Amino acid sequence: MLDFTKYTLDNGLDVIVHEDHRCPIAAVNLWYHVGSKNERPGRTGLAHLFEHLMFEGSAHHDSGYFAPLQQAGASLNGSTNCDRTNYWEVVPTNALELALWLESDRLGYLLPALTSAKFENQREVVLNERRQTYENRPYGLALMALMSALFPPEHPYSWTTIGHADDIRAATLDDAHAFFQTYYHPGNASLTVAGDVETEPVLELVRRHFEEIPAGSPIPAVVTGTDLPPGGLPAAEEIRLSLEDRVELPRLYLAWRSPRLFSEGDAGMDLVAELLAGGKTSRLYRSLVYERRLATDVSASQGSRELESWFCLIATAAPGHELAELEHVINEELAALADAGPDDAEMARGLTQVEVQFVYRLQTVGGFNGRSDQLNAYNTYTGDPGFMATDRARYRETTAEQVRGLARRLREPGRIALSVVPTGAAERALPGSRPAVAS
Repeated sequence: MLDFTKYTLDNGLDVIVHEDHRCPIAAVNLWYHVGSKNERPGRTGLAHLFEHLMFEGSAHHDSGYFAPLQQAGASLNGSTNCDRTNYWEVVPTNALELALWLESDRLGYLLPALTSAKFENQREVVLNERRQTYENRPYGLALMALMSALFPPEHPYSWTTIGHADDIRAATLDDAHAFFQTYYHPGNASLTVAGDVETEPVLELVRRHFEEIPAGSPIPAVVTGTDLPPGGLPAAEEIRLSLEDRVELPRLYLAWRSPRLFSEGDAGMDLVAELLAGGKTSRLYRSLVYERRLATDVSASQGSRELESWFCLIATAAPGHELAELEHVINEELAALADAGPDDAEMARGLTQVEVQFVYRLQTVGGFNGRSDQLNAYNTYTGDPGFMATDRARYRETTAEQVRGLARRLREPGRIALSVVPTGAAERALPGSRPAVAS
């Protein structure tokens, strides 16, 4: 458990303070409950674009945010995903007020400094990031193809966080202003200050810099465009897709819609991923990579999200081998796990690895996945910064029979099978594959 104090300002801003006096640093961490799921078709990419714009200056500091903080000895960054946007600084304790003032100024006074020149500049930065991360990276378009196949076009998870290129180009400065006014306000934010600080002085600083910022309007409801049965995994036939790319080795992606974040089955799917492909003793690594040498690598993950999640297996064919061979072995291992379930040793190993990850995230006070980030994540998604104890219990309470049941559901129809093959080698995709859409 992490000790913390939570306080909510009159304008709706949640403030969480966690004291740790072992090192003279302070972590400032601010989450906004907005991500790409809050966009709509035709206007995708705004959440991520706004992450960039937030570093370009505000009314009382109309310049870049990195310079003054780095001159004070800070590290800082931000990120966007489908459900949230976060910003953080780790500063020497004597620079805490500087970090709080800068965060408050861009929350309360960004728009007067948001010019067309800044908007156009960061639009080009984002388009270049899209080219580097997706369009020109080997296997980079696979995620876009999977998301558009797993979810219907109107579903807010059917596009990636960076958005469609045409939508980014079509966005206007007025769109950016409207997006900020809708989602960037105290009632949609959670601020954590952690480290070598005292709670009451921190609360006083936060009141001084944030309390005057007006509360915003209620956040519009997210439209999913589809109804998903409880627990995900809707009944459907398998969809086989192929994507030609500038790669040397074919790669197979198998993906399913799965239980949403913190719902029944979500923790179990994490354990399924660990048992199948978590390390060199896992079932798929042992069979595909070590024993049969059919693949160069294999991985599995439960992509937990607020509305619903997705589970994905990825394997890259070794030279001289084909994706159909990999699929055959994967199906065998899924069937074995579904039929017999994991043994006691596997469950113990999987639970140990989960505990290791929880402990690892407690080692740092700031940055991505540090304690300040964890407190904000739990507060944003559950309203309880101390939800970690409940979160850990979800895994400890998952039984081998529950894992077996989840594996059985992965054997049912409803998966996407995407083959990424070298350009000009469409015949190396799984039989029956049709061209994928990735944009």
